[in-house]
Amino acid sequence: MSLCANRGASQGVGYDVDGSRWISTRLWSLPFLAEAEQVSSLRRALRTHLECWGLQELRDAAELCVSELVANVIKHVGPGTPSTLVVSLNSTHLRIAVHDPDLRALPTLVHAGVEAEAGRGMALIEAVSDRWGVDLSGDRKATWCELRVSAARTSRHSGLPRLARAADLLSLYGGEASSPLGPGQSPLGTAVAQNAAIDIITDLLYWCRAYGRNADDVLDQAQAHFEAEAEARFP
Repeated sequence: MSLCANRGASQGVGYDVDGSRWISTRLWSLPFLAEAEQVSSLRRALRTHLECWGLQELRDAAELCVSELVANVIKHVGPGTPSTLVVSLNSTHLRIAVHDPDLRALPTLVHAGVEAEAGRGMALIEAVSDRWGVDLSGDRKATWCELRVSAARTSRHSGLPRLARAADLLSLYGGEASSPLGPGQSPLGTAVAQNAAIDIITDLLYWCRAYGRNADDVLDQAQAHFEAEAEARFP
């Protein structure tokens, strides 16, 4: 696979294997330490975002890719390596990338024998994804793969989902430390997120009083909407 320079993954802009620019319509990232115990949390966070984006059919392949990309860092860079999971979506593909600080340990495709106990990671990614590659930028590298999505499905779910709006509000009120999703979030981060949520609700109550709305009715209706949507989305 080709190596390609990625100058702006955090802004959703990069370069594809053919030299064209990768421009994502949605992007989120999660910092983590490369430990085997983190994999299940990363998979859960990814699963939640795929459900909100309406991409449940990619869940199994995407979770497999995350597991193998993280395992690649653990094995070839080292346990405990500060890393970042970055997931982005454009009109045709879901891109899953794991960033780490080692520019020397480049992943390679090894066709392991049927009885081999190791060496299957990138082969599995090659099998389930449309394409994969490695981007080098400054003092970091990103190993990524892409899964094809239906153009009709992405257009149906182009609106910002409730979870993403909530995350934006929490970040506005509490800063980046209030991000509600993340493996092994610290007690401080959890407390900041909870306080930000309380501040948001408190401001809405002030708004209700200022404009003569019944706060109890508003909260009851919100609860009813939440329960109805949650039941339909997560039966």
